[in-house]
Amino acid sequence: MKMSEIGTFIRGKRFVRTDIVNDGVPCIHYGDMYTYYGLYAAKSRGMLRSEIASKMRYAQKNDVVIVAAGENKEDIGIGLAWLGNEPAAVHDACFIFRSDLYPQYVSHYLRSNYYHKQIVKYVSEGKICSISAKGLGNAIIPIPAHEEQVRIATLLNKFEALVSDLSQGLPAEITAVQEQYEYYRNKLLSFPRNEKISA
Repeated sequence: MKMSEIGTFIRGKRFVRTDIVNDGVPCIHYGDMYTYYGLYAAKSRGMLRSEIASKMRYAQKNDVVIVAAGENKEDIGIGLAWLGNEPAAVHDACFIFRSDLYPQYVSHYLRSNYYHKQIVKYVSEGKICSISAKGLGNAIIPIPAHEEQVRIATLLNKFEALVSDLSQGLPAEITAVQEQYEYYRNKLLSFPRNEKISA
């Protein structure tokens, strides 16, 4: 189904780096989506000044934050499953995607080739590339049973952990695991009709 048919997109509200402090409400800045966060998080990197908190829009637990602006079109559209118990204020260069899908399944899907090939045609290019909620909403997402979403996400989380933990092996081994992770991610999330996937 189209993402717009199974969930809602809510644009965040603008704040700047100087609004981020040590004590306040959790917040997710779009720049940190590229440099700091991975596929999911329960704690934010920074906190937003309490004085502007009432003006913000928030990701609730199990929402997925999708970055909608960046320096190149290849990076646009990646997502972060927000698992924090406390709502997080979201920057206006991001969308909050709210649905009944398993959030970590969605965040893995948002890094697949299958998804990026669909949305790239909706990216507006310029000094800063961007995509609208309508463009994101046109992406078709496979919807297996909830239990299968959890199984796929759990399997991909294990691969991601191996790839991310440099202490697990030599660079060559890490590269091999990265390739294997990407292979299985794209296989699991493309749901081919005429071949079976063995894990």
